[in-house]
Amino acid sequence: MNASSSSSPRGPSPGRREPRGFAAMDPERQREIARKGGRAAHRSGNAHQFDSEEAREAGRKGGEVVSQDRTHMARIGARGGEARGANRRQQAQSGDKDGEEAAGSEPEDAGMSARRPH
Repeated sequence: MNASSSSSPRGPSPGRREPRGFAAMDPERQREIARKGGRAAHRSGNAHQFDSEEAREAGRKGGEVVSQDRTHMARIGARGGEARGANRRQQAQSGDKDGEEAAGSEPEDAGMSARRPH
């Protein structure tokens, strides 16, 4: 066994690494480089910022795609129901008077349908 085999040529240990490159730079230097990149993107026409109408349209399209997956929708609906039930149980156990009044003052579905447009 030679002496060079006992120490790794790649650094101190395979555990935590020291930051390299951009991550090792001074934060002010990072901002300076990022600023230059942003300006260059705008000059070349590659930078785009959504206006509210474009963002609304993109969100609508994404929502349509996601809602086509019935299994996914069922899964997230079940999680919501479980969370609601857990919250009600927790309020009942803690003796939270506001929570009990809110839970008992309206039918189970009334709160949900009041928030949803028909």
